Parts: sequence; C-alpha cells; structure tokens
Amino acid sequence: MKVVRLIFLIAHLGILFLLLGTLMNAYVPPKVYPWFNLLSLGFPVLIIAYIVLTIFWIFLWKKRAVAFILLGLLFLNPIKRWVNFSSDKKAGSDLKIVSFNAKGGTLGYENIERYINTQDADIVLLQEHGNMKGYHLKGFNEGKGDDIISVFSKYKIVDQKELIESNSETNNAYANQTDIEIKGSIYRFINVYLQPFKFEKNMVKLKGNSDEDEQKVKDVVKRLIPTFKMHQEQVASIRKGIDDSPYPVILVGDFNSVPNSYEYYHLGKGLKDAFVESGRGSATSFHDYKFPIRIDYVFTSDSILPLSYEVDRSVRISDHYPVIATFKLKK
Repeated sequence: MKVVRLIFLIAHLGILFLLLGTLMNAYVPPKVYPWFNLLSLGFPVLIIAYIVLTIFWIFLWKKRAVAFILLGLLFLNPIKRWVNFSSDKKAGSDLKIVSFNAKGGTLGYENIERYINTQDADIVLLQEHGNMKGYHLKGFNEGKGDDIISVFSKYKIVDQKELIESNSETNNAYANQTDIEIKGSIYRFINVYLQPFKFEKNMVKLKGNSDEDEQKVKDVVKRLIPTFKMHQEQVASIRKGIDDSPYPVILVGDFNSVPNSYEYYHLGKGLKDAFVESGRGSATSFHDYKFPIRIDYVFTSDSILPLSYEVDRSVRISDHYPVIATFKLKK
C-alpha cells in the first residue's frame, strides 16, 4: 500500500506542476515557450485528476490533503472559466447580443437566419458566416463584412475598421472593430476569429495502434505550436483596438483557444469574462468533439455589467453552439 501511495503522491505532484504551467500563460508568450499554452488544452482532464487524488488523500486522513486543498484554491478562477454557477442578477437588461460561429452556413443559411430572428437580439456578431448575402435579418443594419466575420445591429453603426485581415493562404485570422451608438453613447464591438487549427476528426482520433497514434500526436503538436505563435501576433493587433478605444468595449468571437491559454489571458486583460460574471453551468461551445472545448467568448469593459450568459445547446445549426449574453449599460 505504501508503494501505491507513493505512486499516487508523485502523480499528484506531477499534475500540480502541470496545472501551475497553465497559469504561466499569463506571463510567457508562445514564441518564448509554447508548451505552457499546450497544457491549457488539457486543463479539464488535469483538474479532474487533481480533485480525484485530493479526495483520495482526504479519505485516507492524510495531512497532505490539506496542502493539496489549499494549493487547489489557485485554480478556482481557472475552473470557473470552464464551469460556473453565478447567482442571478436582478437588474433590467439594456442590451442583448448573439455571437455565433456559423460554420460557413453549411447546415443551412435559412436555419441560422430563422434562429437569429427568433432571439430578438440588438447586436449579432457572426464568425465563419459564409456569405453575407445569404442572411436576411429583420430590422438590422448590416455592417461591412467578408466571408468570415460580420456584424448586424439594430442601432446606428458609427464606424468600422479592420484589425486583422487575412492576406495569404496561411493567415486565416480576421478581426474588426465596430463602433455603435446605443441610447446616446458609443460602444466598441470587436469581433474576432483567430487562426484556426484546421483539424479533422480523423486527425485527432486515436485508434489504439501505438505507432499510428504516436504519429498522430506528433502531427497535432506540429500544427498547434506554429498556430500558437501566429495567435500571439494576432492578439497584439486586436489589443491595439481595445487599448486605443475611447469607448467601452465588448469583445466577442471564436478565439480558437481554450480558457487559461495565452490568448485568453491577453485578449481578456483588463476586461471581464461575461461567463465568469454571469454564466451558469458549462461554457463548452464547440461540440464537434466529445472532449469539452470552450473557444467562444464575450468580454466587456468594467462599465458594462453582464447580466446573463447562455450557451444555447437547444440547436445544432453549426459545429458551435450560439452564445447569448445580456448586459446593463452603466450611465
């Protein structure tokens, strides 16, 4: 039994070390050391294993359980970025937005259009929408867009500017800022689609063949590391739109990055994660894989109060679920 406990202790310490590595994404960019960002992908598995082993020490009445419980508090906020149970906010809503990766409209423009028209949203921000001419949204002003990102608003669009524009076959990231006047005040909406990893299911599904699976893992890592480094440059361009904004900011989109990643920490710096502030349950938004993945986000400036955040799992009109959020706009 002592040997088993020693093995479990070593494993527990190893998991703790890896979890601490995910926190380093707030400080270490991928171009310096990309492996911390790689760890963020495994955070759900790592934290579950950490909790299970902590419970194991509790049942054995070991003093080390106290140390692991206290160290586990370091990961309370990182856990809330995946799963959260915030209390209901009673304030009345001033603004409702829908953010949605539409997968190029491949599951039907009419299905997406019908869904959005039933939401009675004020602002709709789409990623991978496919073709702007394919959508006919009732009562919306249509902002400038392309085949990847677009914005529709029931309020006056004051100005728009590209923050990232795809310019080659290797750079497929997009971002733009749209200044919208709402009830006499201007707000900056930044719609983001970071560089995708372009994975197909067969590329990440392991088959139990050690040699073939090992090669698949190597191929996945070869795609991940360069993309992380590209994200670092794209994040810097988007941050300029945030940092230079004279208006309160609402940042939304498909970051193609999970919580606790470099992208999450640095795009969300100085902003509030609307899910952490007002979400309940799981924030998993990409459902094409069985593994829980949250890559769609809504962040806001301090002057904007998130009231609710919902990942709408009632529809499957894309490989992403729509994200719906409401806000109180402080005067």
